[in-house]
Amino acid sequence: MEKPLEREEEISPSAVDQEAQQVEAARSDPQAFGKLYDRYARSIFRYLLSRVGNLQVAQDLTSQTFIKALEALPAYRQRGYFSAWLFSIARNQSVDYFRRNKRWPAIISEEAIDPQTDPLSRVIMTERQQKLKALIAALPEQDEELLRLRYVSELSFAEMAQVLRIREAAAKQRVYRLINRLQNEMED
Repeated sequence: MEKPLEREEEISPSAVDQEAQQVEAARSDPQAFGKLYDRYARSIFRYLLSRVGNLQVAQDLTSQTFIKALEALPAYRQRGYFSAWLFSIARNQSVDYFRRNKRWPAIISEEAIDPQTDPLSRVIMTERQQKLKALIAALPEQDEELLRLRYVSELSFAEMAQVLRIREAAAKQRVYRLINRLQNEMED
């Protein structure tokens, strides 16, 4: 069985240095926070959209995430990835939202199939998508969260580990086991 294609795992030292410089600049100048916003807003929004399943709510939660981050920035200590800290805030925002609204959406959206695809292929893809959706819906929330962080938010395993407060090797192992299990269940 083939492993799914993975994006580059290493975050370059220059990217980490650039991020640290942007964080330092934002501490003394709130206008400089805009660079951090530009860098992470799309990923945070996609992550939140995959969690809440509603465009307007995801936009609101994204805004709230960055407001909380800006307010908490003076207390932030560079002990890892700023992105992991930011995703932790976003994750907490979504958990608060669900506590208030008592609903948890699925990861896969109906719009994932290209409307230009021929009708027979669309039917086949829809059936496979429905099966995968059912398999994912049956997963525990912690497994769904692994999929969101890795494939929706495109975090590295190191960033995921920091968000989830586990070792990087454990994050990697859990994702690969989960993907293998889902692939096997899709083939059955």
